[in-house]
Amino acid sequence: MTSITAFLVIALVAVILIPFVGVKGKAAVVYLAVILNALISGNLAVQAFFGQPFEYMFSGSLSLGMIPVRLDVLSAWFILIINFIFITGGFYGLFYMKTYQSQLKNLSLHGIAFVMLYTSLISLCVIQNGMVFLIAWEIMALSAFVTIIFEHNKITTIKAGINYIIQSHVGIVFLMLGFMWAAFKTGSYDFQVISAYTSGLNGAAPVILFLTFFVAFAIKAGFVPFHTWLPYAHPEAPAHISGIMSGVLIKIGIYGILRMLLVIKPDFTIVGYIILVIAVISGLYGVMLAIVQHNLKKLLAYHSIENIGIIGIGIGIGCIGMGSNNMVVASLGFAGALLHTLNHALFKSLLFFTAGNVYQATHTLNIEHLGGLIKKMPQTAILFLIASIAISGIPPFNGFISEFILYSGMYYWLQGATLITMIASVFSVLGLVLIGGLALLCFTKAFSVVFLGQERHSFHHEIKEVPQLQIIPLYFIAFFIVVIGVFPKHFIELLVKPVSLLTGNIAVGRLFDNNLTDSMQHITWAVWGFMLLILIVFLIRKYFMQKRIVTSEATWGCAYVGPTERMQYTAGSFVRSYAKLLKPVIMSVKREKEIKGIFPKDGYYESFTYDKLEKWLIDKPIIAIKSFMGRFMFLQNGKLQFYILYGILFVVSIVCIPIIYETIIQLIGYFKHI
Repeated sequence: MTSITAFLVIALVAVILIPFVGVKGKAAVVYLAVILNALISGNLAVQAFFGQPFEYMFSGSLSLGMIPVRLDVLSAWFILIINFIFITGGFYGLFYMKTYQSQLKNLSLHGIAFVMLYTSLISLCVIQNGMVFLIAWEIMALSAFVTIIFEHNKITTIKAGINYIIQSHVGIVFLMLGFMWAAFKTGSYDFQVISAYTSGLNGAAPVILFLTFFVAFAIKAGFVPFHTWLPYAHPEAPAHISGIMSGVLIKIGIYGILRMLLVIKPDFTIVGYIILVIAVISGLYGVMLAIVQHNLKKLLAYHSIENIGIIGIGIGIGCIGMGSNNMVVASLGFAGALLHTLNHALFKSLLFFTAGNVYQATHTLNIEHLGGLIKKMPQTAILFLIASIAISGIPPFNGFISEFILYSGMYYWLQGATLITMIASVFSVLGLVLIGGLALLCFTKAFSVVFLGQERHSFHHEIKEVPQLQIIPLYFIAFFIVVIGVFPKHFIELLVKPVSLLTGNIAVGRLFDNNLTDSMQHITWAVWGFMLLILIVFLIRKYFMQKRIVTSEATWGCAYVGPTERMQYTAGSFVRSYAKLLKPVIMSVKREKEIKGIFPKDGYYESFTYDKLEKWLIDKPIIAIKSFMGRFMFLQNGKLQFYILYGILFVVSIVCIPIIYETIIQLIGYFKHI
């Protein structure tokens, strides 16, 4: 109880203090509040991992009943991830937001929202009362909305924020339906009571109840087709918020799905196949659209959808393993999902933070305008490269480890598989292989076009590396990306208890045998050895070349004496073959001005892509609704006499409706009497 009180008091004091202190004071209060509450919640989370789960019952009202706060190992796993990303993202944000020091009111509101967002995310991991969970969910949605629209003077930012908040509330509607259904049947909002009720149900009811919650959490997580808010909100938010949103905000949807699997316990086979299909489609669709993006942060946003798909594949495999009572498959599926949740939080937050560095240095996120930044921003370039390798699932970094676990789960799933399960397994393997290959293509394009080559645009200001203190948290994140890849065994051992909770198998630890961890570790060490060999060769070459005079000449351009930066690959030309191949799937829009005449003026060519699912599921229904509502525009004609008539008709209807109702009741009674 003391820990919970301290946690809430610290958040409340910070929210009250922020408007009354200066710019530096605001930053200090916000970050200090996050640090102190991270220590409190982190301490409880570590205790849960050591076998001391936390539970406290608040006395609620007659309608709510007791309000349980429970912190088990699943909650602990997500709390530790949230704490790490908020600590590093908050420190990065201290320096990133210095550009906006003149906007005192905006900074106050942003700081309050930041503290509330952190507090609500931690609270959602421990609250196990449906009604209070809804309140915390609403606080999270609203505080995230405020952080997204920090630059509210931009119309695109406001549109992205409104898009986010509307779709968030669609998710809240589904959450309300789920909790109301459960409360109607049980008379309680307590997750344990709901679990006891659903455990005695058979048939479709538990599956339907779970899918109701799944839709709500899938909207937050960004599964296709519930993803359309994500590619707009991530690019418009400040870089530290983008990293936090992709790192942990969308992961609260993953937490919700796993928590409801524990609470409801539906038919795991049916649910597993549904999640698996949605996840594979999400992973493929996200990376397919990411490749053709020209906005760096929008490219990263679509990769969040891709990686949510990879996590979903793990959850789907875990559920299918549970349904078939194959604990090896179930354990590997859930372990891969949980580890990839951590891994994605690390490398995606690092990618967004480095993208923020690029934006601060160049004032643009258009990849077509960038190039050659490795010479002016070497530290940002190296950090971006590390995260790019990790997100592509290539050894020796952390992304390879979680994907290797998922592949291992699919391998064990294939053993003794029937025809249907074999088709599903091959479908999953193929999907994951394609996701990894396309991710490699995408980040080869992103890194090479942004950081290599020559500048593609003439900037009127000096481009330089961001302050060293701003880069420190990025190195901290990169450190864990490397460590998980080099020593995967220690992190996999941490997964034993969360996976045991999900599978109900306390002996699950023996499934993570030395063969699996040793295989991963040997692969990563072999790659590190190869990288070390390359470094040694480079150092030897440098040693023998240091006394020689090195001359630099222009690259031969086939006798063309006027080479320009436009002769390089652009972001569009780099993936032109891919875009042509997937033209039926990807909606491409072109803007161009043709070169005409004997003495032509400058022409231009610009292309961008649009999400077909957004067009079909969002745009067309909205256009249809607007068209239907437009038929009633004649009612709002601006003539005073019509508005007076509307008032008279309203008053008459209020008077007449009760009379008509009573008359109908009397007539019904009369005919019944006859």
